[in-house]
Amino acid sequence: MSAVAAGPRPNPVRAFLRLVMIEHSIFALPFAYLAALTAMVTAPGGPNVQWGTLGLITVAMVAGRTVAMAANRIIDRKIDAQNPRTAHRELITGAVSSRTAWLGLILSLAVFLVSAAALNWLSLALAPLAVFVLVIYSYAKRFTNYPQAFLGLAQAVAPLGAWIGVTGRWSWPAFVLGLAVGSWIGGFDCIYACQDYEADKRIGIGSVPVRWGIAGALRISSAVHVVTVLLLVWFGALTGYGWLWWLGLLLIAVVFVYEHSIVKADDLSRVNRAFFTANGVIGIALFAFALADLVIRQGLRP
Repeated sequence: MSAVAAGPRPNPVRAFLRLVMIEHSIFALPFAYLAALTAMVTAPGGPNVQWGTLGLITVAMVAGRTVAMAANRIIDRKIDAQNPRTAHRELITGAVSSRTAWLGLILSLAVFLVSAAALNWLSLALAPLAVFVLVIYSYAKRFTNYPQAFLGLAQAVAPLGAWIGVTGRWSWPAFVLGLAVGSWIGGFDCIYACQDYEADKRIGIGSVPVRWGIAGALRISSAVHVVTVLLLVWFGALTGYGWLWWLGLLLIAVVFVYEHSIVKADDLSRVNRAFFTANGVIGIALFAFALADLVIRQGLRP
């Protein structure tokens, strides 16, 4: 019998939640709520908050994102093992087994589909397409230098899905908001991927930095975020938002400028500050100003 006692086994649920970075749901949820609440203002019987619908949208968004993240970790585990930045991920270190990752993915998929079905028939009908979009991103780096565009497409699902979850109908304003969210996240991922420039080239996978270099990727990211702001202007005009929305939009434009000012081609040390701080402010601040406008100007009530 070994004299060394075995250490405590990690809690598989906590380890899985770390694997899928569940806390990062905060970046998608504000825009899903923004779409849902905007739709509720014009819904029959509105403007009022449909708490049951909002709860189902929350569950569906978190479950859908978990499906995407779990699939990404499973599909990319061999690539992640070759990259020093990602080699500590739970599937690589053994903190999460492949069986646990697959089980978490399947359970999350079931929750996503049940939530979509509980919302309305169109949400359920479009759910398989949404899952395809969420998962295809993980393969994109294998056949294109623009996986960031596929990530943006996956992120665009959240606000469009939330609007359809409320109304059961297609919405062009929600589509515009989806494009804004997709360009925001895709544009930022051009910055984030700069950290993996050398590893991606060595492994042989594609990215915007690999194709255009770090400096070029940063310029592309800046241009894409200008498009983000213009799309948010368009969404505000389409949906009749007032001065509080425009004040919030001005604030996040300033945050975008800050985000790009602290990351340089020869100094990527503040990428995480841009990701965790600036991006968090962008999502939460714009939602807060939009919510204030919906409550104060447009009469949204509990």
